[in-house]
Amino acid sequence: MTSANERQAGSKETDEGIDAETSEPFSSLEDAEKAAQNCRRCPLYKNATQVVFGEGPEHAPIMLVGEQPGDREDIEGYPFVGPAGKLLDEVLAEAGIDRTKVFVTNAVKHFKFMPRGKRRLHQKPNRGEISACRFWLDRERALVGPEVVVALGATAAQSLLGSGATISKLRDSPSEMDDGMMVFVTVHPAYLLRMPDRAKAAEERKAFARDLAAIKQYMESINEG
Repeated sequence: MTSANERQAGSKETDEGIDAETSEPFSSLEDAEKAAQNCRRCPLYKNATQVVFGEGPEHAPIMLVGEQPGDREDIEGYPFVGPAGKLLDEVLAEAGIDRTKVFVTNAVKHFKFMPRGKRRLHQKPNRGEISACRFWLDRERALVGPEVVVALGATAAQSLLGSGATISKLRDSPSEMDDGMMVFVTVHPAYLLRMPDRAKAAEERKAFARDLAAIKQYMESINEG
């Protein structure tokens, strides 16, 4: 994987709009990541610091897909390194999933935000932005070849399964994509951090851990079979 500085430099090589899509398949995640730095498939590149590509083993059995990079991810150039990432690490450990063997990425690779003084407030990606970035998510799936994908939150679920996908409809059992990939849907850890009722947040965290534990059990069952 390239460093954060290399990513940032690559993303600013030109001010011209470049559509980085290519009909040729990428031979590695590194090649795809380098190409993504010059992506201009939607306007989000204009304000974000850099593309934040996925990270993890090239042949990870589990791929976790979030919504988009947050403020820390945008600055550092790596997914899930902010508060939500720390919570994700904790709950993965509770569920018995080795974080080092999981590939983590986002449905949208640029940070979408609204400036508010010195702060940058998260904004939800729209349907066009999600659709534009599906190109890169599909390349990551093809190169990693996970056995299952986990959609963390509604944006990831809609990117993978269509605009009608919701957590409430799909959380209890895996869904199959058109290409046969199995997708589990659960909440995004940032959702737990935003909940004002901390007692309810604690219950939701337990439910999130149960979801991840069920995915681990599913993985064990298909590998035994």
